[in-house]
Amino acid sequence: MPAYVISEVEIREEGAAASYRELAATSIGKYGGRYLARAAEAQVAEGREASGKIVIVEFPSMERAREWYVSPEYAEALAFREAALRRRLMFVDGV
Repeated sequence: MPAYVISEVEIREEGAAASYRELAATSIGKYGGRYLARAAEAQVAEGREASGKIVIVEFPSMERAREWYVSPEYAEALAFREAALRRRLMFVDGV
């Protein structure tokens, strides 16, 4: 069953964010993930406004999504995260 990693992202520093994006994209592909939305504007129909851009990544399973998140490849991207962006990150099982 597919799983989704959903992020609501605010950029703090564009140079660090560019490094983060490049490393994250490479690591996502290695774990079978693919972007469904990347830095998309949310059009909120109900509830509070989104505070940033939306990123949605599909993985083949929750296990693969979690393997990616703790992987050494993604750790390289995480080294830039604090300077690069502020985010809310969610893991969601597909149906």
